[in-house]
Amino acid sequence: MNSSTNIADPAPGAGDDAEVAIAAVRAGADVVRAMYGRRLARTDKGAGDFATAADIEAEKAILDVIRAARPDDAVLGEEGGQRGDAKAARQWLVDPLCGTLNYAVGTMLVAVNAALRGGAAAIADPFSGEIFYTDGETARSRNGGADLPLAPTPATRLVDVNLDPPFPNAPGFRAANLLADPRFAARFRPRVVSTTLALAWVAAGKRAAYVTDGDDLSGSVHFAAGIALCRAAGCVVTGIDGRPAEQTGHGLVAAADGATHELLMSMIRG
Repeated sequence: MNSSTNIADPAPGAGDDAEVAIAAVRAGADVVRAMYGRRLARTDKGAGDFATAADIEAEKAILDVIRAARPDDAVLGEEGGQRGDAKAARQWLVDPLCGTLNYAVGTMLVAVNAALRGGAAAIADPFSGEIFYTDGETARSRNGGADLPLAPTPATRLVDVNLDPPFPNAPGFRAANLLADPRFAARFRPRVVSTTLALAWVAAGKRAAYVTDGDDLSGSVHFAAGIALCRAAGCVVTGIDGRPAEQTGHGLVAAADGATHELLMSMIRG
């Protein structure tokens, strides 16, 4: 794919899972954008979490694309749960609106995520129109028909930290404590976007790193697309224990390069 060529989205071919992922998140993003600013019905999920009508409708739009292009694939959706065999060789992980609380209060910081487990993935920013995607080997962004390679860099010195509960690895690890480390203040500046769009920004060079607590994030509908994208872009991605994300149940550290990752890990270990 020539990064300098304007490319119209083709109909997904038999082997082009990246185009399926792109089409799926674009469909979800269209719904999210169209419903923005409305007073939306909410579905309580407990523990302070909820879904809006936009979450549900966006997931339907994403599933319509995946079913049309890949009718035999299984899907695990944030809102609708498991569809198809959970042990299927091909399963899509879908988070139709990551950043629901942001969205519900009128903040345009959200992501639409879809990932084929172990393969292609895409993340859409509904309000910028940008889509970040990977075919499992390379990572690119698409905006206005132009495809450009992603180039992670720590140059911004901005580290996005997820401060939302629950905190399963406390008291051993608390993200808030990382911000209080004088080494962090000397090298980085914190940001709190509260959506996995921040993972796409690490891959794109808009963030130096992203840090979050959590359990089994590599198989999560929230994080699978971002992890795949960061890895394909050449970022360093591990749990907070330094082990590969799929081998740990402990949080996530995605950094633009090895030096940034090691510096953050030294603070976490400390």
